[in-house]
Amino acid sequence: MSQLKHIFNELHFELVRVIAEGGMGIVYEAEQRGVGDFIKRVAVKLIREEYSKIDEFRSNFVGEARLVADLIHTNIVQTYHLGEISGQYFMTMEYVDGVTLEDFIQRHRETKQLIPTDLASFIISRICRGLSHAHQHCDPSGRKLGIVHRDVNPRNIMIAREGDVKLTDFGIAKALDLMYNEEGLVIAGKDEYLSPEQARREVTDARADLFCCTILLSEMLVGENIFATNREKTTHKNILELSIPDFTELRSEIDPRLNEILQHGFKRDRDRRYQSAQAMLTALETFLYDDGYGPTNEKLAAYMSDLNGENGATAVKRWLQGATPGLEEIESDQIITAPSEL
Repeated sequence: MSQLKHIFNELHFELVRVIAEGGMGIVYEAEQRGVGDFIKRVAVKLIREEYSKIDEFRSNFVGEARLVADLIHTNIVQTYHLGEISGQYFMTMEYVDGVTLEDFIQRHRETKQLIPTDLASFIISRICRGLSHAHQHCDPSGRKLGIVHRDVNPRNIMIAREGDVKLTDFGIAKALDLMYNEEGLVIAGKDEYLSPEQARREVTDARADLFCCTILLSEMLVGENIFATNREKTTHKNILELSIPDFTELRSEIDPRLNEILQHGFKRDRDRRYQSAQAMLTALETFLYDDGYGPTNEKLAAYMSDLNGENGATAVKRWLQGATPGLEEIESDQIITAPSEL
């Protein structure tokens, strides 16, 4: 680590701490330094040296960087630079000061609370916004790249303290000419967050990501992933065959309109599922905002602050009562100014 810090210091980066670590790579919080006491907080994603030497992994890492370089969207973590130093490849990325969706869900489990239904829907609507941008993205010649994320799971979604929701880690995404993949031979993605197409090792398209979004939405609403087991084959079997429940029977606060969105998103026949991320986004926003002002980034930020405060174990109760600290001021401002994302 000390040698690595020294190497990056020469590139005007100071590695501050490890944010996340996996088998193939590691992500650091870092400070990028420039003249005149310029400092910018960034994330540095580094592929481990042993994997940098393997053509497949190196090619995918470079492909990921090239892919996301032009995915400029508020709901996608930005990538700034791809580099190589001492045989190791790295990319510098937007640093998100916040938590992963996995942390957000776990905090509710620890405090024995269920995530408010409107906030869960809002979070997934923002992911659909980011996915819609990625799915529709074209190369400079206007050719659609056919991007499929294939790994939409709680670890790959960030919620900033300001309430921004961002999709990250396109490391196993599929895109024309950019990413190595063996669809049809291997399963790409996290076992309990697969679409039926992925579980069957079929060739995927953008609709696979929407099934995964529906898994996340249902998990936030009922507190558990309905497909997950401790056995890979059983989990895959559940994704393919488990009867999809009526979610209004699992949680009384779930609106029948939201249950309809879940049922539609969980169609195993992708021709009957939402046909685009924009279509799923429209359904969620219609549900959220038809009756007036619904969740915004600012409201989610206020809720996050309350949830992680001293009285976090009763944050959901305050949210449902409209008593979240700071919420009244935000809502009074919105009477004058409509939400910018609507």
